[in-house]
Amino acid sequence: MHPKVDPRPPLFKGSHDSFSFYIDEASPVGPEQPETVQNFVSVFGTVAKKLMRKWLATQTMNFTGQLGAGIRYFDLRISTKPRDPDNELYFAHGLFSAKVNEGLEEINAFLTDHHKEVVFLDFNHFYGMQKYHHEKLVQMLKDIYGNKMCPAIFAQEVSLKYLWEKDYQVLVFYHSPVALEVPFLWPGQMMPAPWANTTDPEKLIQFLQASITERRKKGSFFISQVVLTPKASTVVKGVASGLRETITERALPAMMQWVRTQKPGESGINIVTADFVELGDFISTVIKLNYVFEEGEANT
Repeated sequence: MHPKVDPRPPLFKGSHDSFSFYIDEASPVGPEQPETVQNFVSVFGTVAKKLMRKWLATQTMNFTGQLGAGIRYFDLRISTKPRDPDNELYFAHGLFSAKVNEGLEEINAFLTDHHKEVVFLDFNHFYGMQKYHHEKLVQMLKDIYGNKMCPAIFAQEVSLKYLWEKDYQVLVFYHSPVALEVPFLWPGQMMPAPWANTTDPEKLIQFLQASITERRKKGSFFISQVVLTPKASTVVKGVASGLRETITERALPAMMQWVRTQKPGESGINIVTADFVELGDFISTVIKLNYVFEEGEANT
């Protein structure tokens, strides 16, 4: 008799702005930034970019490090670079990060060495992208991942057993109408990620709890962003300290306490993302919740 395989893995660990471990201080400011930021950099130059980096970097581990730590969901934001003759695609968050093809190749190298592992690639913001840029990105995904990509189906039909049988390792979510034209792109609405947009841990927890209540009305995957967002006043007060020291480290205990009280599964959390995923016990806490789920299932 074969051992039971959990048909639908209930909980995955993810990173917020997954690529921001590398921020290129020599790059121009991203096209999505407001005029005030553009002016700030034009006046203060490199000094301004060094300060920006402290608030834009939300991860310290590269893709390989994150994968090795158990991260399986990646939050990806793509941009063209102004006046770039090569029309390269870059990860971007305020300033530019690495080239997209380099990051995707790094993830693929891990998958090639770990045939049973599955990742979620969530392309959720596009800046300065024309139709041919999207075509270039789609072709890049084909060239790198090929048959590893799972075509879009109903979220309820996805299980580890199904993915292993088909040798699928990559689910690509694409928040653009382009997704409707390409079989292996999952529409962005199938990966909702409600954003609390607050610096207050208590308000964040209230928001996360309310979002969980709404989750199953969507019939999709679902992200709980355990992430605090600095206001302009917060940045000014802690301008030299940065996001990690000013906000994330201080709020971590309260945020992790909320995670510990959650239950994975169809009526609970599904994918949990965080800044600086190596901090505290984020990764081990999420792993433990999966074991709790499996024990509960075995006793029903």
